Amino acid sequence: QVQLVESGGGLVQAGGSLRLSCAASGRAFGIAYMGWFRQASGKEREFVAQISWIGGTTYYTDSVKGRFIISRDYARRTLYLQMNTPRPEDTAVYYCAVNENRQIPTARDNYWGQGIQVTVSS
Repeated sequence: QVQLVESGGGLVQAGGSLRLSCAASGRAFGIAYMGWFRQASGKEREFVAQISWIGGTTYYTDSVKGRFIISRDYARRTLYLQMNTPRPEDTAVYYCAVNENRQIPTARDNYWGQGIQVTVSS
């Protein structure tokens, strides 16, 4: 089975930085896209960023452009989200996602990690 394990979350001050990691493991599977969603308390889950696995093409939601950087280590099957100058409104549970065939934002068959809390204090 596909397993996604997030790490690197926690408490960070506004204006600081944080890097999330997501390690993919389990049975062999072909990664087309990996990305991140987040869900703030009382709100719906929203797309954050995506990267194509082979080409490395990135796609961000407008609210994080210029602040967050998505990247991957192809050989280690690990996804990252570098969060620069996070804001209190970035506080949420962040979920790693992978899709074998489709792009992350709109696909209905993503595999999901368990999620990791990120709290940005002011």
